[in-house]
Amino acid sequence: MPSVEVIASPAVGSAAIPSSGSHAAHKLRLGRFAKLTSIATFLLILVGSLVTTTGSGLAVPDWPLSFGQFFPKMEGGVLYEHGHRMVAGAVGILMTALAVWVWLIERRRSVRVLALVAWFAVVAQAILGGITVLHKLPIAVSVSHAGLAMAFFSLTVTLAMMNSSSWQKPGQTKRRSLMPTSLSKVALSTTALIYAQILVGALMRHMGAGLAIPDFPLSYGQLIPPLHAASVAVHFAHRVGAVVVGLIIVYQYIRIRRDASTDAQLKRWGGYLVALFGVQFLLGALTIWTMKSIVVTTAHVGVGALTLGLSLMVTLRAMRAPAAVKLETA
Repeated sequence: MPSVEVIASPAVGSAAIPSSGSHAAHKLRLGRFAKLTSIATFLLILVGSLVTTTGSGLAVPDWPLSFGQFFPKMEGGVLYEHGHRMVAGAVGILMTALAVWVWLIERRRSVRVLALVAWFAVVAQAILGGITVLHKLPIAVSVSHAGLAMAFFSLTVTLAMMNSSSWQKPGQTKRRSLMPTSLSKVALSTTALIYAQILVGALMRHMGAGLAIPDFPLSYGQLIPPLHAASVAVHFAHRVGAVVVGLIIVYQYIRIRRDASTDAQLKRWGGYLVALFGVQFLLGALTIWTMKSIVVTTAHVGVGALTLGLSLMVTLRAMRAPAAVKLETA
């Protein structure tokens, strides 16, 4: 029978917690479950993109039921909209289980608070989804729904990373979890710009402005199009934002190669981010060239989410890497 030791926790008082070996096994399983939740959230974003791309947002006019049923006939736009609700329900269940699990075994207060924030985010997301349907897709609410989806995805990525075995190497938990540096500030700025670019893209999609400028790489045959309509201005802002994001991603990679040469993982992730942005830029062009093909447009949204998630991972790694290097050289 495994031994049990009593550990005092400032958050929950004294409680019987399994021995270190058993606790480590629980933490390993928790980390895997956090990754599963993050992957499921990414799939939810893809399905949500299909709803918008196919114009199925009002295929089911009521909420939370669908035509007064739990399982309506799955055909046409109902397949996308009700399918989106089903995947969202599954993600909500996963997030609830993850939050409870974290609060049962996690000793780090920051992770417990993060799990609680993520749980509230998924509840708020469900409510926003309902408001979006009941109020017939108002642009402000629809964009907020898309923005919160990406924020929630970022929270699940952070939870997965902070519960990973590499984050919790022996000795690391005794150091400061995050250490701001010049490089980490660049990484944080990169992630913030990517998120802002995603918000502009969401505004463009929900305004129906995806083809407001029908040619690429020029805009109405010019470098700067006539900004005679809000739809054109938002679309052009998204294109300019893509160039800005690309430049800062490349600049960040140069800084990583120079300032974090001892961190092989950070260098790999920085390189992957450059490559992923290249794919995303191409998908943006293909979205225009294919006149918003469903597959291409959905992939564009999905790769955008992956770009945000990977950039966040780079940021967290950059904030943690200096302490790791210091520990190794001590």
